[in-house]
Amino acid sequence: MKTPWYKEPWAYLVFILPLSAVVAGITTLIIANTGADTVVVDDYYKKGKAINQDIGKYKLAEKLGVRFDIKVTENELVLKPTGIEKTFPMLNVAFYHATLADRDFAIKVTPDGNGWLRTPLENNIEGKWRIVITPFDNTWKLQTILGLPQQQFRAFELRY
Repeated sequence: MKTPWYKEPWAYLVFILPLSAVVAGITTLIIANTGADTVVVDDYYKKGKAINQDIGKYKLAEKLGVRFDIKVTENELVLKPTGIEKTFPMLNVAFYHATLADRDFAIKVTPDGNGWLRTPLENNIEGKWRIVITPFDNTWKLQTILGLPQQQFRAFELRY
């Protein structure tokens, strides 16, 4: 007497393998469609031209001798001018997170009595950040990459 197909263990093995491939494919499709990649830029050509214009601003900052030591703790940013003997009334400082664009923020930094520029921080700053400093007339630009927070002053290494 023959046993029905649903009582055979080999029949389930034959069904489970293709079924698991279908489930894995659907799961992959759902993951790919819900987590959009924010790193891709739509107009890469214009972005590349803008980067070349920014390099001129980095070189101007280098030529002018603009340098800072930086300290970023959990609740404060301090910039100590170490380059040219010039006081800055206020600077723009932008923080760009390495992977999460929604954590990016910009602040304005003003000098204290020593000529150091400082401001309190309200955002969560843990992780790897690209920090960009510009004056209000946007003539020069400095940029570095730091792992934050840090408790001691560190030279603002120019990266462009």
